[in-house]
Amino acid sequence: MEQTNLIDVAYIARLAKLDLTPEETARFSEDLNQVLAYVAQLDQWDTTGIEPMYHPLPVFDALREDTPGISLSNEAALSNAPAQEDGQFRVPKVVESAH
Repeated sequence: MEQTNLIDVAYIARLAKLDLTPEETARFSEDLNQVLAYVAQLDQWDTTGIEPMYHPLPVFDALREDTPGISLSNEAALSNAPAQEDGQFRVPKVVESAH
């Protein structure tokens, strides 16, 4: 396979903060390169004039019209809140660190 098609799995793993063993890195690199080779086979088909699709099957009426409606007031929304502060919901901290 061409060098330009190879994926640097170790680099991607570092970005994702994953610790991969050398064996895992080699296996995932091989797997991902096989996926790229399979996708490259699609280049053999002439897709001129074919519209891109977001779903392989026709989907009808999946979304409703986006029309404005009656909203709750801030006071009504907060009326049942277990904790609030300065007109906002107060929730427990879930992220310990951004690092």
